[in-house]
Parts: sequence; structure tokens; C-alpha cells
Amino acid sequence: MDVDAYGYTHRRSWARLDELATKRRLTGQEVDELLARYRLTSQQLARLQQHSPDPELVAGLSAVLTRARVRVLRTRSDNWSQFGRFFTHRFPAAVYRAWPWWVAVTLLFLAVATGVAGWVAGSGSARSALGLPADTSHLTEAGGAFESYYSEHPNDAFAAQVWTNNALVAAVALFTGALILPAVYVLVMNAVNVGVSAGLMADAGRLDAFFGFILPHGMLELTAVFVAGGAGLKLGWTIIDPGRLSRIEAAARQGRATAAIALGLVVVLLVSGLLEGFVTPSGWPAPIRIGVGLAAEIAFLAYVFGPGRRAAAEADRKALAR
Repeated sequence: MDVDAYGYTHRRSWARLDELATKRRLTGQEVDELLARYRLTSQQLARLQQHSPDPELVAGLSAVLTRARVRVLRTRSDNWSQFGRFFTHRFPAAVYRAWPWWVAVTLLFLAVATGVAGWVAGSGSARSALGLPADTSHLTEAGGAFESYYSEHPNDAFAAQVWTNNALVAAVALFTGALILPAVYVLVMNAVNVGVSAGLMADAGRLDAFFGFILPHGMLELTAVFVAGGAGLKLGWTIIDPGRLSRIEAAARQGRATAAIALGLVVVLLVSGLLEGFVTPSGWPAPIRIGVGLAAEIAFLAYVFGPGRRAAAEADRKALAR
């Protein structure tokens, strides 16, 4: 091996690796480049040591690799730090900033669901108008379809199934928000479905069973859907009215916040899926099941209006200081 020619051929790559290793901040693309060049240079050093070792060249290249190795390890640590910061700052702050929107969605959803439930429970014409069968005892009776739905599958499989389904509903509400009307349609139709079930159970005198099976998981699950819908609608309205920023800048900023909410809600919906898969059909007394669901709901709201509010205020202070 011609060591001089080999060193001349690769010296720019080694210099670039050293530059990345000593750079204070790296972009995502530069991190990928650092890792790729580190692996390649390690192979090249091994080849030099095996075929034609040059003490000066090997020592210099080893020093570069040592600095790169320290940076690689620090980068991995930074990645974990950023992962933790996402759940302590970015996600709760994004949800907190959107709270007027998802609270409005919550009120609209509850108003529609309550109205439909009252209509179905108090009017026989509602069944024909909604295309419901005259006899729904198979759904509302004790051990009927409404209750057996939560226990007819193994708990873990059912939890995975509802997690996937709820994530899909939240994603549709979130990402169709840019078009506004499709998101409103999805939310209203889900409210109608909840209202129909509540109305039928109330008509059968089993509203206590309805809340006993819905509330343990439904409080957190529906809150996640409301947050998704509110964030999606906020994105859509930002495109219509970008404020002082350009439409592209405003949409990009809100789009990043929406993406953060989408990622964080995956975990929230996982928790609600576990509640629906294991707590709702557990056979525990209804007050205990509802208490578990209420604790999860309170924990989420405290997380948003506690750390989320502080993280949003901290970000605002930093933005003003620039």
C-alpha cells in the first residue's frame, strides 16, 4: 500500500470528520454524516495498521477518531436528552398552546352527544330517522353487545386494537384540520355515535352501565381526540389567518407544533387503550373503574396545565430575549 497516496486521497474526509467532531452544534444531517464518516475512518485506520503502518499517520488518525468517538457518544446522549425534553417541554407546551381550540371542540362534542342522546331516549321517531331498529335489546340488555364488546377478545389484543383505532380517529381529526370541514365532520359523527349509544342505554334504563363502561377509558381517550381535533382546526385556521407572519412561516410553525402533538398523542392513546383493554372489562366495581380513569384524566390535564404551561412561558421568554 502506498501510504502517502492513501493519506492524500482520504485526507479531506478525515479533516471533515475532525471538523464535525469539534463542531459545537450539529444538525440532524451532520449527525448522520458524523456517524458514517466515523465508521468509514475506523475501517481505514484498521487497514493502515494491518498493511503498512506509518506511526505518524496512525497516531494522527487515532487522535481524530478519539475526538469523533467522544462526540458520537455525546450525540447519542443528546438524542436521549432530546427525547426526554420532548415529553417534558415540546409536547405539553404544544397541547397547552392549543387549549382554547380543544376546549371548544370538547364543548361542541358534548353538546352534540347530549342533544342526540336526549333525542334518541325521548323520541321514538329518532330511531327511524337515524335508521335504528325498533328493538335494540340485544345491544342494551345486561351482557348485551354494548357490554360484551369490551370482553369478547383477549385483553392485550383488544387493547392493541382500540389503540390502533383511536390513533386513526385522532390522526384523521388532526390532519384533516387543515381543511377544517372534514375534521368537523369526523368529530360531529363521533359525537353522534356516542350520543346514540347513550340514548339507547338511557331508554333501556341502563345509563349507569353506559357510564360505567365508557368513563374508565373514555375520559382520556376522548380528551386525546379533542386535542387532536382542536390542534388540527388551529392549523387550518392558521392557514386562513396567519397573523403577522407570512402564511408559509405561520403554517410551518403551527405544522411543527401539530406534528409534536401527533407524536405525543400516540403515548396518550396507548394509555387509554390499556385502560380500555384491562380496566374497563375488569369486573371491578364501577366506582373503582371510573376512579382509575378519572385519575388518568386528571394526571394528563395536570401535565398539560402544569409543565406544559411553564414550558410554553419559558419558550416565550426566550423568544423575546432574542
